[in-house]
Amino acid sequence: MQQKNDGLKKEVGTFAALATVMGTVIGGGVFFKVASVVSATQSAGLTLLVWLLGGFLTICAGLTSAELAAAIPVTGGAIKYIEYTYGKLPAYLFGWAQTLIYFPANIAALSIVFGSQVVSLMHLSNAAALPVAILAGLSITLINFLGAKAAGRLQSWALIFKLIPIVIIVLVGLFAPTSVTLSLLPSHSAHASLFSAFASGLLATMFAYDGWLGVGAIAGEMKHPEKDLPRAIGWGLAFITITYTLINLVFLKTLPISQLAGNLNAASESAIKLLGVMGGKLVTIGILISVYGAINGYSMTGMRVPLAMAEENSLPFSGFIRKVSNRTAAPYGAGILQFAIALLMMVLGNFDLLTDMIVFVMWIFSLLIFIAVFILRKREPNLMRPYRVPGYPVIPVIAIIGGIFILITTIVTQFTLAMIGLAATLLGIPVYYLTKKYYRN
Repeated sequence: MQQKNDGLKKEVGTFAALATVMGTVIGGGVFFKVASVVSATQSAGLTLLVWLLGGFLTICAGLTSAELAAAIPVTGGAIKYIEYTYGKLPAYLFGWAQTLIYFPANIAALSIVFGSQVVSLMHLSNAAALPVAILAGLSITLINFLGAKAAGRLQSWALIFKLIPIVIIVLVGLFAPTSVTLSLLPSHSAHASLFSAFASGLLATMFAYDGWLGVGAIAGEMKHPEKDLPRAIGWGLAFITITYTLINLVFLKTLPISQLAGNLNAASESAIKLLGVMGGKLVTIGILISVYGAINGYSMTGMRVPLAMAEENSLPFSGFIRKVSNRTAAPYGAGILQFAIALLMMVLGNFDLLTDMIVFVMWIFSLLIFIAVFILRKREPNLMRPYRVPGYPVIPVIAIIGGIFILITTIVTQFTLAMIGLAATLLGIPVYYLTKKYYRN
């Protein structure tokens, strides 16, 4: 198969690629996943260990998937890698899972934590959290209906603000005196086995590291992908891993484990304790802007997946889903579909439930991508590869083992959730054939 380059200009250098990696991965999860991680581990040492290991697995995963990104630098990213290796149906299922689960669940989960943070900041009734969450998701959708330029401006400002609360909390927290007894030796609750605590904690961290799958999509626009891509992914994800570990160390230094476990307001409460009420509130506002920007990022990217599928008549009601505004060129049909699914998830789900489902479903396809590196090395040894994963086959094998571990852990600890995610994904098979038959006829 002849490679395409889609007319891409090779203008992206090392720094721009590094910024893309960090901007893609850093979202709202770092502020809110401490609650479920500590609930699982009940230990400062084990909490820090799973954050470090989660980062290591993410680095291996990013370096592995980047080989396909460099070898197949076409518009569409991961969907195209799967289609190139396995064919149309698996690629369709990936797009289907993104449309039905990944993007709406991200929007719903982040909207839920946005609502909970607003309620905490303004001392509102807990009953107001859901309406605020819905309003956040709806307002972002409407902003995106104004066009890509408006959504892009919001994203640019949010990228700046998302780093401010992290830097402040880490710099102040590391040197602040603490009254909390902190043991860095990995231990676990007497109510759970060490393996169970470790596995559940690791699974919980993976949402915060989500986004690495898209970092290789810029390979076709890089000046020197063979050098810059591994640098951007390796250094970018390593920096994120260190940052995530440090900010969780600050949380553990600032609040006792009993106040961190299950507490979605842990980040804002830590900021208030470190900086006082006014300083803490300012940091919380920074966190809210970061989360709002993350919702915008998923909304802006997400609505273009069903749009692309509908343009090929691959979805039911494709005629409506592919509708685009004549004035703003915004894909409002796909946007309405995306928000409708997210709204249902907001009403029925909660933050941890939705994020764990996202991790499970996406790692199914991530595994296919890791395995595709081996398949294409054997099937097409002469395929032009500007970048090859370093340490082959060790790093791809680590990524595969990590992916299998995450999937098995989810099935064992949250069987019903895993089956719902799997069933929703496999529902795409009859939809694929029925839709194909309908439009052919």
